[in-house]
Amino acid sequence: MAVSIGLHVSPEFSATLERIDALSGVLEAEADAAEELGRLTEDVARALLDAGVVVAALPQSLGGYEFSPRQLMATVERISYHDSAAGWTMMALQLMTGTTAAYLDAVAVADLFPDVAGGDHALLAGHGTRPGRAVPVEGGYLVSGSWQFASGMAHATHIHSAIQVEGTGELRVLAMPKSQVELVDNWDVLGLRATHSIDYRCADVLVPTTHTYLATTTDPTHGGAIYRLGLVNMSAIGHTGWAFGVGRRLLDELKLVAATKSGTRNAAVDTAQFHAEYATAEAKLRSARAWAMEVWRGIEDTLDAGELMSTEQDTLLRLALNHATWTVQDVGQTVHRWAGTAAIRRGPIDRFLRDLGTGTQHITSSPTVLQNCGKWLSGAQPQAHWEFLDLTP
Repeated sequence: MAVSIGLHVSPEFSATLERIDALSGVLEAEADAAEELGRLTEDVARALLDAGVVVAALPQSLGGYEFSPRQLMATVERISYHDSAAGWTMMALQLMTGTTAAYLDAVAVADLFPDVAGGDHALLAGHGTRPGRAVPVEGGYLVSGSWQFASGMAHATHIHSAIQVEGTGELRVLAMPKSQVELVDNWDVLGLRATHSIDYRCADVLVPTTHTYLATTTDPTHGGAIYRLGLVNMSAIGHTGWAFGVGRRLLDELKLVAATKSGTRNAAVDTAQFHAEYATAEAKLRSARAWAMEVWRGIEDTLDAGELMSTEQDTLLRLALNHATWTVQDVGQTVHRWAGTAAIRRGPIDRFLRDLGTGTQHITSSPTVLQNCGKWLSGAQPQAHWEFLDLTP
């Protein structure tokens, strides 16, 4: 097994951010077309992939960059600043492709990731909750099920799905070719329209055991310490970065609106109330980001030392994500209140606000997760531990 102990911090980080920033004009120019298509345009998707945003999540031992958690967070943040739907799409592809490469055994990895450095590797999209059924047969499982919200599916080559093994109840995650499922083109929504988060289904498809892994694993077969976070904790990295990218862009857009309207007759942006609310929104966003980075800095130190994460750290990373999401939602309300007609006409503010409204509904930032964080932090369930998004006594 090609596994290293310490946390890898990639030297490719700065160059990757520069490549993302260089695409800002293309992302903005293609945003309306992407919403009409219901997915990123091929030019945008290919440009982001060529910039290394998915390779950033792949194990170094396979030829990937293997960014650290904060590097991954900042990468998603930067893409999302330029285009919130592109950030969400790439976050999903990044997470599912990276974890698949880390957790599948050598046989499957040789099949799906033959030459990462040369650009020859699978791209995975799919859904990790509400598992399908897996009936054990010789050499694998007969898989049936229906899954939702497969963000980035238009750009994927393979499917990532949760399955539950019949007879044992064991939860596993599979990787199989996209051609083996039926895609349901039903993504008709107000926000995150360009993410192609469609449904899909299959019936009695044979998936080899080698192309599945235990859903709760924190023991990678490839790569370093970051993959000891496990699938669910890895997902929190990207979602946290997405929120901060969206929040920063919305405040910057409001600043541009204020500059345009300032000095005009009865300009609301010239009032002391506007200035106070803008400052408050800045403080909320910066504080939430600083705290999330503090939480993840501590987690990185733990991973680098080869130690197991504590229940407190498991709790705080979930709470930091929840806090980031709903803080940015508050920021969005401030932007909507003061942007005037710029918030209702087609343009960045309208698009980012719609995407934000949809992104807040993701299960990882649900009220139930917040309640579970409170149970542990308040001492109501001091012996409990996390299983996925549930706090288990």
